[in-house]
Amino acid sequence: MWRIVARVILRKRVWFLVAIALITIFMAYQASFISMSYRHVQMLPEKDTAYLDYQYSKKLFGEQANIFVIGVKDTNFFQLKKFNDWISLNDTIKQMSCIDDVVSIAQIININKNSKEKKFELSPVFPKHINTQEELDSLVRVAKSLPFYKNLLYNDTNSVYLMAVSVSPEKLNTEERVEIVEDLVKKIEQYGEKYNLKFHYSGLPYIRTAVSNKVKKELYMFLVLAFLVCAFILYLFFRSFKAVFFPMLVVGIGVIWSMGSIVLFGYEITILTGMIPPLLIVIGVPNSIFMLNKYYSEYKRHGNKIKALQRVIQKTGNAIFLTNLTTASGFATFIITSSSILTEFGIIASLNIIGVFVLSLLLIPIFFSFFDPPKARHTKHLDNKRVSFLINNLINVTLNHRTFIYIVFAIIIGLGICGINLMKSTGYIVDDLPQDDPIYQDLGFFEKHFGGVMPLEILIDTKKKKGAINTKTFKKIEKLEKALRKYPELSRPISMIDAMKFLRQAFYKGNPRKYSLPNNMDKNFIMAYASKFKDKGNLINAYVDSTHQIARVSVQMKDIGTDKMKLLDEKIQADINTIFPPSKYNTILTGTSIIFFKGTRYLIKNLFVSLLLAIIIIALIMSWMFASFRMVIVSLIPNLIPLLLTGALMGYFGIPIKPSTILVFSVSFGISVDDTIHFLAKYRQELEVHEWDIKKSVIGALKETGVSMMYTSIVLFFGFAIFIASSFGGTAALGMLVSITLLFAMLSNLILLPSLLLTLERRITTKAFAEPLIQIFDEEEDIDIESLRIIK
Repeated sequence: MWRIVARVILRKRVWFLVAIALITIFMAYQASFISMSYRHVQMLPEKDTAYLDYQYSKKLFGEQANIFVIGVKDTNFFQLKKFNDWISLNDTIKQMSCIDDVVSIAQIININKNSKEKKFELSPVFPKHINTQEELDSLVRVAKSLPFYKNLLYNDTNSVYLMAVSVSPEKLNTEERVEIVEDLVKKIEQYGEKYNLKFHYSGLPYIRTAVSNKVKKELYMFLVLAFLVCAFILYLFFRSFKAVFFPMLVVGIGVIWSMGSIVLFGYEITILTGMIPPLLIVIGVPNSIFMLNKYYSEYKRHGNKIKALQRVIQKTGNAIFLTNLTTASGFATFIITSSSILTEFGIIASLNIIGVFVLSLLLIPIFFSFFDPPKARHTKHLDNKRVSFLINNLINVTLNHRTFIYIVFAIIIGLGICGINLMKSTGYIVDDLPQDDPIYQDLGFFEKHFGGVMPLEILIDTKKKKGAINTKTFKKIEKLEKALRKYPELSRPISMIDAMKFLRQAFYKGNPRKYSLPNNMDKNFIMAYASKFKDKGNLINAYVDSTHQIARVSVQMKDIGTDKMKLLDEKIQADINTIFPPSKYNTILTGTSIIFFKGTRYLIKNLFVSLLLAIIIIALIMSWMFASFRMVIVSLIPNLIPLLLTGALMGYFGIPIKPSTILVFSVSFGISVDDTIHFLAKYRQELEVHEWDIKKSVIGALKETGVSMMYTSIVLFFGFAIFIASSFGGTAALGMLVSITLLFAMLSNLILLPSLLLTLERRITTKAFAEPLIQIFDEEEDIDIESLRIIK
């Protein structure tokens, strides 16, 4: 089949070039519409109970993840001119389009009792403009006499003040969010510069916007780095402009196709899909290396350019296709994770890896068919003394020191098992950011002074209308709030009872000592006043539903990681069940913090499943290729040990298992097995040439494929190493761990695999292995050169 493919490619080269050019123009046009993703990453499937609970909470009480918080520490915050400017700043922000509300100490509302009309009335504590410092001081005393706002909008102990800005939910997942956040920050910073104040920013709208901007910047950085690194390594290997330019042109076209395919599938650039273009460069260049090495070696053997190009396709096409298929399979397993971001990554990556293979198979032979045959200096690298020295040493080790090899690998396996047991699973909302990043530090600021910014919600269904506003329920909620206060990971809880306490204080003419839960008698009077309260809906509906059947307790929490979150979740759920027995109440513990915690655990579990699936799929592919079960087992061993080593390194160095690091295993395995396929494909060909002399076949396979395996592994090592430059810890860890895994996989395939073949000999090298999917072609096979005449 591949002989026919070679003839078609070389005969119809102009037609293929025209077709590829037209497709590339179309894909470039589509790529011009590519956009960044500003939506929340959905890790849980839509039918998951936790996801459904979260959606139910949003339906009842609105979006909880649209608050942008701004904080400042200032011991002279209530200085007249400064505070008047603060009031003006609040008003300016409130008037911005796409801002639903602004809440800060300058905007707080007091509830006043109108005894004459027997009703409550609202009035702002601070007017639009304050005339004197004495007036301001007096108003500050009033504000601080309202416990409802304490540790909610200000921390009096540390002189820290907070502004909470509600961004319109309709704009949360759009590009407009970036402009809104940047405009807000600009206005705040202008105020900060005027009064020499350092402001801190957090909240999910801000964090997501900052992360999206970082992803956008790093996309371009990694593209440039990948091109430069791969081009430089190619030049070091081949010392030829053509051998650098055309492989880079091939992967460049592949990058355009990948960007276009993202648009065609209706996807956007995320932290993962943003990695695909540089990944394609790194993964695509090895195709060209194998093809160019084969071209140069073939030409050096017989001096016929067309014959050499034909054999490039005929002899390497099948093996390269299968190596790309296994690599694509490693990425494709992410499709089953039920996570939209990983599914998109798996689909685009796997399809474009096959796309780059097709481009390499077509364009490398076609491009080089237009140029003069390689000169002597272009094939000089094939006789590189250093490389030959390394290959000869590898041959010597595998022939004469196999016992030592097995001892070393046994020790590695032992250390690997010990290290694997030290691995820990965790995940933080901002743990992919370095600790010196402003986002990380600002989040710590709010956690220190206000207990965190990540929403945690508790819904209590009393199962009867108005059941949420009776005294019995009030007391139970107060008991629950008391239980929540014992957890240092949580902020001050707020619920309907805080509103009732505020109303009781107002009923007793603002006396701070009356800020407590009303008894039955108080409650009747208060509710009578509240029934005439024009704004009661805004006060009450924030904490109970419209039927007054479901109560809400809202709290913010620290970013404590999924391990601690699991324990905290269990403790809080136990407290809830103790106070609100499940037989009498339906309760829900939800919020974005819970969604992240359960989503992360779900994703890690599914990624382990995808790794197992990748191993099974690749094993089946290799079984199909080599038609020998024992050979499949032997071929998997050198590729599973590097995964064990990587897991051990993660355990020893405290790198946790999380979505970004668990990707390492599937990606590494899919790529590392490529070396095995190339080696075994050549080994099988050598068996035929050397009439089943296993020793000579192993030596021949090492000499033929060893150089290309080294070259491609070096490209992959440095190619993935560029991701270490990422400001995201997960991406940097991914780059480092994949690089290490692939380097060790190369050594394992060059040392352990040949040793196993020599040791087990005919127990695994069966006749079935000699007649697999990959066809043998006699090196000295006569080819009808006339039939290969290229039509110009």
